[in-house]
Amino acid sequence: MAIREIREIGDEILTKQCKDVAKMTFRTKILIGDMLDTMYEKMGVGLAAPQVGILKKIVVIDVGEGPIVLVNPQIIETSGEQTGEEGCLSVPGKWGTVTRPEHVKVRALNENMEPFEMEGEGLLARAFCHEIDHLQGELYVDKTEDGLHDVTYNESEDEEETE
Repeated sequence: MAIREIREIGDEILTKQCKDVAKMTFRTKILIGDMLDTMYEKMGVGLAAPQVGILKKIVVIDVGEGPIVLVNPQIIETSGEQTGEEGCLSVPGKWGTVTRPEHVKVRALNENMEPFEMEGEGLLARAFCHEIDHLQGELYVDKTEDGLHDVTYNESEDEEETE
């Protein structure tokens, strides 16, 4: 697979709505593999297709429990609340404080276009929300409660970043 270029804040594609994936093609399977490779290479925990320049509803996430692929994901249930730091591969070197649901349930298709539901809490719930926002053309920077801050690597915040 290949490492793809990450689009950064200011790139118009990050503000556009994505389209549903109607069928799984060979090219779409390659895209998913490339997205996973890119996410791991850049040490993110999530990546959405528009971040690599593709306006399709595809998200990959790995919060340390193995890769999750979500095709045409929808948030169908949320509960609770958590406030914490978020970062994004499309906003390098920055983070901000964002409040998200503590518990999130999503419905999506897998790589074989089979429907499934999945629930997540904490970081996984945050990642679901953050990545699915990308598919609507939304960035976390518009949700920060205290603006953007420079990332400092002398602290152990790296695991806290959502992307």
